[in-house]
Formats: sequence, C-alpha cells, structure tokens
Amino acid sequence: MTKRILSTVGLWTIVLLCVRFFGPTGGVWLVTLISVLTLREFYAMVKRMGPDPFDRFGLCLGAALMLAPCYLPAYARPDELLALAVIVFSVRILGEREPHNRVETLAWSLFGVIYVPFMLQFIVRILLIAAPAAQTGLVLTIWLIAVSKFCDVGALLTGLAIGRHKMTPHISPKKTWEGAAGGLVVSAGVGAALAWYCRAYLPAAFTPALGAVMALPIAVLAIVSDLIESVIKRRADTKDAGQAIPGIGGFFDLSDSLILTAPVGYALFSLL
Repeated sequence: MTKRILSTVGLWTIVLLCVRFFGPTGGVWLVTLISVLTLREFYAMVKRMGPDPFDRFGLCLGAALMLAPCYLPAYARPDELLALAVIVFSVRILGEREPHNRVETLAWSLFGVIYVPFMLQFIVRILLIAAPAAQTGLVLTIWLIAVSKFCDVGALLTGLAIGRHKMTPHISPKKTWEGAAGGLVVSAGVGAALAWYCRAYLPAAFTPALGAVMALPIAVLAIVSDLIESVIKRRADTKDAGQAIPGIGGFFDLSDSLILTAPVGYALFSLL
C-alpha cells in the first residue's frame, strides 16, 4: 500500500508539473507516451498467449493515432489510420506468419491498436478544447483522469473497510459491490469538487452538481475498464501488465480505467 500511495503521488506530481510548464502540448505528449507504453505491454501479454502480433508497426501507428488530432488533423484522421492498419496487417500475415496463427495475429494486432491508442486519442481531443478558456481542455482532462482514478482509490479503501459481497469473483476476486459503491461516491465528490474549484476554466453549465452527475457514468466505465484488463491478464496468466511502477504494476495498470472513459468523457464535454 505504501508503494502504491508514493507512486500515485509521484505520478500526479509529474502530470501537474508537465501541464504547468508545457500546457496542453505537454499533456498531448505525456498521454501519447503512456498510450504507446500501454500498447507495448498489451502486445507482450498477447505474446504470452501464443499469437505473435506486429508490435513494432502497431506501436508506430499507435503514436500516429495519438498525435494526429494535434498535428495532422486535416491529413490523418483516425478512421484512415485504422484502415491503413487493416491493410498492412492483412498483407503482412500472408508472408510473415504461419498458417496456424495468422487469424489470431491479425485479430490481436488490430484489437491492440483499437483498444489502446484509438480509444485514448480522445484524451488528446479533450486537451485541444479551448473554450471558454485556453486551459479548458487541460482542466477537463485532469477532471476526467481524477474522476476515473479516484474511483479505483475509493473502491479499494471501501472494499477493505466494509467489502463483503464479491462483484466478479471469477474475474477479479478482490472487487466487491460495497467497494464499487464507495468508488462511485468518491468519484462524484471529486467531480463536484473539481467543477467548483476550476470553475473559472470551465463552461458555465459545468456546475458542481453536474460534475457529480457526470462523474457517475465515468466511474462505472472505469470499473468496467479495469475488469476488462483483468480478463486480458487472466488470459495471459499474469498478475500485472508490467513492473514499471512500484505498487501499481505496469502502464496498462495505470491507464486501464481511462480506455473506456476517454471517448465517453469527450462526448459529454462536447455537449457543453
């Protein structure tokens, strides 16, 4: 627990310093780095299952997906880059993989690109929101990350204190319904607090009450996203996606809750 707390404080310090000195651009590059490292760990787990995904091209394409909304919005749309991935992976499996693993290689190579960088590039889109203030996208991104990650913290602490009823014992034995409820409450509180504290940078409609309400679907998806990672890790017969972050695990363990919440957060913010 001590390592987890220290790592969490350290990571938030890095995030805040990055955005403080480099603004939205720093945020774009930071989330791109995390996305690429997450995809790298994802492909490593896939290799433990048996298939041999095209990890190098997948990582390069993943970086392009993340940076395109910022630097090449008129030339490289996400759907076009995904089409490129389908073409390249399809051509390569014919000459670079054996018949027994061609289908699995194609499926896992594509799924990795879609599930990690394609989903996380919505965070880049959020960072680029510049109304009503230039820092609006940055604040909305911090709001989304805080609501998603503090759901995990709230669920962990509540589960340790009063958790009794297992939620998904066949997927993640330690998760409880009481912990999930605690996570939702904490996320709603964080969402409301940040909406009030950062009100100068947010749309007028983004009140603390709305921040609390919007946090609830985000928190639910953060829990689901964490469970999906657990499914993948169980299939790969591994406890953690990596060992890069003491007390937390790998970068996949760090970013898992953002994968499903990023596009939903972007859609909710767009309504404002």
